[in-house]
Amino acid sequence: MAGPGTIVHIGGYTAHSGGRGAGIVAARRDPVTGELTPLGTVAVTASPSFLARHPRLPVLYAVNELATGEISAFRVGPDGGLAALGTRPTGDAEPCHLAVAPDGGHLFVANYGGSVAVFPLDPQGVPGERSDLVRHEGHGPDPGRQERAHTHMVNPDPNGGPLLAVDLGTDSVYRYDLDAATGRLVPRAPRVRTAPGSGPRHLARHPDGRRCWLVGELDGSVAAYELTDGALHQRGRVEASERPGHVQPSEVAVGADGRFLYLANRGVGTVSVFALDGELPRLVAEVDTGGEWPRHFALTGEHLYVADERADMVRVFRVDRAAGVPVPVGEPVPVPSPTCVLP
Repeated sequence: MAGPGTIVHIGGYTAHSGGRGAGIVAARRDPVTGELTPLGTVAVTASPSFLARHPRLPVLYAVNELATGEISAFRVGPDGGLAALGTRPTGDAEPCHLAVAPDGGHLFVANYGGSVAVFPLDPQGVPGERSDLVRHEGHGPDPGRQERAHTHMVNPDPNGGPLLAVDLGTDSVYRYDLDAATGRLVPRAPRVRTAPGSGPRHLARHPDGRRCWLVGELDGSVAAYELTDGALHQRGRVEASERPGHVQPSEVAVGADGRFLYLANRGVGTVSVFALDGELPRLVAEVDTGGEWPRHFALTGEHLYVADERADMVRVFRVDRAAGVPVPVGEPVPVPSPTCVLP
């Protein structure tokens, strides 16, 4: 049996989306060396491209990124096994991100089709009937990627502020308060508009609750914001990568101690490391991941786990605590079409 905190679940694309996976894969993590030992597919489900855990219960949630979008819920066994708790339609196409409210009462879903869905969770963490579906309207200047709204991330405030919904298609971050009694979202106006054509994808909050960083998938940028009572005030922007080539940033996260920001760059196959000791992020290193398409990564303990969707692998790095720079450990772990790593 695996010990507590040593199981990692990995989501990815199945044949439904042109991928090579079969569902959700489990792996055992050695917390000392960082080594991953694959345990095989523990849930056969269609294109579980993003995963999230309940904050208190042994329940895992997955989007099923399909033309008719769904979410799936699973009870997590002590050995990392997954038992299905049910599925729910999201009401829109291609759900690509989801997150649980800090109190564990609701599940939020970003539909790439251009909307945010809300599901109430019962005391066992099982999703009920969808309680809201809020659609975004508009477009951006890029006709190929921004012909309409494309919601890419839902980000609840751990301190009780508004839910942030990042929309690549409309160059916007929308803010919502949750009416917990009805499970409906109440918009906070105005929405935050990013640089035209930036295509915002994901954001990361600082542990201090006063700062966050937003990555532009389409313009290869990292924008710095100050958070005040749920409002975002931009302080400037920097380039995501110094490498030549077409850069498409994907995941972004802040280290546990709040000193460094990490960003994965598809197209050039790197992780950028920024120091957070000034008003704007300061690039201190850009590390090769060994693949071209790092879709997602997770930081846990002293280790960084990078999922490269096209190279069919998860790469393990040890993060130097003082310098913040990841150093590769061992050989890549073979996983078909991985898109999300969840320790």
